[in-house]
Amino acid sequence: MQLTHVTAAGGGRLAVREAGPPDAPPVVLVHGWAQTGAVWDLPDFRTYAVDLRGHGESDDFGDYRDSAQWAADLNAVLEHTGPATVVGWSYGGLVITDYLRAHGTAKINALVFVSAITEIGRGRRGGETGRVMRAALPAAITDDEAMADFCRAMAPALPAETVGELTAAATAVSHKVRGELFRRDVGSADVLSAVDVPTLVVHGTQDEVVAPAAAEYSAALIPGAELSLYPDTAHAPFLERPEQFAADLKRVVR
Repeated sequence: MQLTHVTAAGGGRLAVREAGPPDAPPVVLVHGWAQTGAVWDLPDFRTYAVDLRGHGESDDFGDYRDSAQWAADLNAVLEHTGPATVVGWSYGGLVITDYLRAHGTAKINALVFVSAITEIGRGRRGGETGRVMRAALPAAITDDEAMADFCRAMAPALPAETVGELTAAATAVSHKVRGELFRRDVGSADVLSAVDVPTLVVHGTQDEVVAPAAAEYSAALIPGAELSLYPDTAHAPFLERPEQFAADLKRVVR
């Protein structure tokens, strides 16, 4: 793994974790709330796993409530990689829709939404949450013990070591950043309906962080999207079912 940095609009630096065969098609990976690019492990692909602003090795900068700034961040990564398949987990799906709203699909070869929200705000169907997420908020924003409970509950079948890594990443994110990510109200129906690249929507049937209904909503709006529901899987399909996820990703990457 090689850690590089790209400069986003406004001058903040974003860390990008590059790994995998250099001659393989590029895959940009966008993590979820209070995590980092280190959550991904896809050795068969040429991956560029960004740390979102305020997370991991990236700078804490700018306006976390502004869709245009999130779009600019992902655009800076795609300027570095060239056209790529873009994969968004959880909150990463919202960052993808921020990008699409501003820049369209010219730099995107394919899309993969993984246990993702594509909208945020009260009553937004693309951001429908489950019991675990509702129980975590607002406490997990400022209480590290509540955040640790959330990390254990998001995917209960994960090994203790993995849960420990998720927890360490989450509690290292500042309380300010944790809270700012939720102070948004964004609908994306028009953005999703305009997607014109191959799209895979992956979701665990037992996800109680982001409700499976959010995936069904997104997949129904995106023309030609494939919805792949993983049985007996919670909020982290790529960690809980890594072989199945890698096989699905291979079908989509181009």
